[in-house]
Amino acid sequence: MFLGIAIALVGALGYALGAAIQQHVARADGATLKLVRRPRWWIGGAIGFVGAALHALALAFAPLIVIQPVSVTTLVFAVPLAAMLYGRRPHRLEIIGSIAVVAGLVGLMMLVPMTNTPPMLSDREAVGFLASIGLVVVVCHLISQRLTGPAKAIALAVPAGAVTGGVSTFVRVLGGGLHGDLSRLLHWFTLVVPVLLACAVVLLQKSYAVGYFGVAYAVVQVVDPVASVLAGVLLLGEPVPTGIGKVIPASIAAGVLILGTFMLSRMAPDHVHGEKTTPAPVPVGVP
Repeated sequence: MFLGIAIALVGALGYALGAAIQQHVARADGATLKLVRRPRWWIGGAIGFVGAALHALALAFAPLIVIQPVSVTTLVFAVPLAAMLYGRRPHRLEIIGSIAVVAGLVGLMMLVPMTNTPPMLSDREAVGFLASIGLVVVVCHLISQRLTGPAKAIALAVPAGAVTGGVSTFVRVLGGGLHGDLSRLLHWFTLVVPVLLACAVVLLQKSYAVGYFGVAYAVVQVVDPVASVLAGVLLLGEPVPTGIGKVIPASIAAGVLILGTFMLSRMAPDHVHGEKTTPAPVPVGVP
């Protein structure tokens, strides 16, 4: 269980660094095919892929309800990293927000029942889950066409988070059900993962291109675990804290986590009051 958490934390750092680099490029060029001609975008994608791979590995050792909240720490890493790429130091609000995220996360980890329920998902449940994600994507995309600024970034980030949550859910089902038998990967669920990943990449780049990285990334990192934890509880039967003695502290910890996430989301590195919005030169050594 704790091995899975440790792997997820390392993966969160890699995913955050990759996302910060990709957003820096997407902000300059827009979410267009021009990105595929930018080596920095590919480098950021490669780093993010390693982080995502580690996150997937972590899901083989622990349930969604334990691992997915750990993914929120990517925001703690990503916002300061993005700030560095834009040539500024982390603000006080970012530091306070990071502490709140960590405190809330630790609180949740201490209260979530440490059991590893074997994940089981029927074909019917999987199709229904995918249909729900598709509905979220379509509705949010239609809404985003009528919005601008941070509201547009949020509208595009919500489906991105839902899709990545779907990826984690299917990875959990596949990885948690292997038990050393690779033949179990010969299932249509395995094909779903790369398709959802491709959709997530497109949606993420579109949300990044709007220009409000802190807002977009925070929304993704909240919606992702919410979607996958709900799937873990409702579809996979993963346990949740029960009893007033655990529910109330867990609710408080979740509130602190959300508050910290909101504080970090307010500090979009390319839209900070009183600072230039033109990206600063990338420091030497940073892709």
